[in-house]
Amino acid sequence: MSNVLFDIPGPRARLRYRGFAAFGVVVVVAILAYIVYRFYDSGQFSARKWEWLQYSQVQTDLANAVLATLKAFALGAVLALIFGAIFAAGRLSDHAWVRGISVTIVEFFRAIPLLVLMFLFYYGLPAAGIPMTPFLAVVLGLTLYNGSVLAEVFRAGIQSLPKGQREAAYALGMRKTQVMFFVLIPQAVRAMLPTIISQLVVLLKDTALGFLVTYPELLYYARYIGSQGAFGRPIVPSTIVVAAIYIALCLLLTALATYLEKRNRRSKKAVAAKPAEAEPLEAGVL
Repeated sequence: MSNVLFDIPGPRARLRYRGFAAFGVVVVVAILAYIVYRFYDSGQFSARKWEWLQYSQVQTDLANAVLATLKAFALGAVLALIFGAIFAAGRLSDHAWVRGISVTIVEFFRAIPLLVLMFLFYYGLPAAGIPMTPFLAVVLGLTLYNGSVLAEVFRAGIQSLPKGQREAAYALGMRKTQVMFFVLIPQAVRAMLPTIISQLVVLLKDTALGFLVTYPELLYYARYIGSQGAFGRPIVPSTIVVAAIYIALCLLLTALATYLEKRNRRSKKAVAAKPAEAEPLEAGVL
């Protein structure tokens, strides 16, 4: 009935919490209503501010910006997952020198802000004679930063698994690398799926930093449209549209995670039900 850090509230406490929650909702709604009113009062919802959406060229360019965002996200997510899996395995290695290198790399890139990484790649590498495009700078920054965070997520997931999983794999004659990549990491991914998806949502939103290195993603295009005098400089409408697109993409990613989690639970129930169904048959045979 109770927890070490939190006691279950009684009737009076629940009534008080509901009052605080209702007051908070009213305050938030009032703030949002005031913001919407100020936008309306300043003419941000006028037809001239939104007519740019009617042009086919603008719609095509907006779709290309969405594709550019998704392309950077997809490649960055895949590489970050691979990076995280490799360095999580390195942090759990039995060799001290492998652990030392892995810890240094993970902690180094996790400590540097993502925007600084993008600047270093886009402006620093060309100064050293290494050609770099905005797309590569964005993808490399996303990979190294989010991959370092995912490495810690994978490591925590692997360490949370029962030791019997590792021991059973060794008993079957599997090597350490095989045990890590074919037994432990797949189970850790399933166990830490909500955390992994949360980090991928962060990665998707971090693609917006690419506009600072001239990568033509959604925010870059919103800034471009918002500066066009022919459309009345619709910076607020273009930002609202881009924010709605980001919200839709994040909701789709969350829906995918929910689907995968439900499917994983159904598969576990099916596996657990098979031995139970086999027991009467075995008893009859005996």
